[in-house]
Amino acid sequence: MYLLCLTLLYTGCRISEALALTPQSFQRSSLSLSLVTLKRRRPGVVREIPVPRDLFAALDRVPEAPTSRLFPVHRATAWRMVKAVLARASISGAQAMPKGLRHGFGVNAIQCGVPLNLLARWMGHANMKTTAIYADATGPEERQIAARMW
Repeated sequence: MYLLCLTLLYTGCRISEALALTPQSFQRSSLSLSLVTLKRRRPGVVREIPVPRDLFAALDRVPEAPTSRLFPVHRATAWRMVKAVLARASISGAQAMPKGLRHGFGVNAIQCGVPLNLLARWMGHANMKTTAIYADATGPEERQIAARMW
């Protein structure tokens, strides 16, 4: 489940979107992931998310799946597996779940200066207000953003 956790961390995708991935979803030539957005009202909406080479390296270490899906488990099983990985990493609280990895992706993107419109596209948000939640930084996150400005 290491690869599932890395995929969630590096893409900000929803757990159901990650579970629908196939090895063909990863585009080596463009270092990106083609992801079918599951929350849109229209079926078949695909978004491209750039991913680091580390994710491709982890993908290379995984044996070929007997099914076309990269993670052939039920959503609830995957959720428990991700929670177990996060617990082993001593991550606790509200962020110790798959959605916490998605939220971490969004906050990290904002801290690194990714424009809101680009982040909205990567995360599959139809409304920019949803993405703007990640820009509502406080405490150390707010200080880090301010330091970039100076």
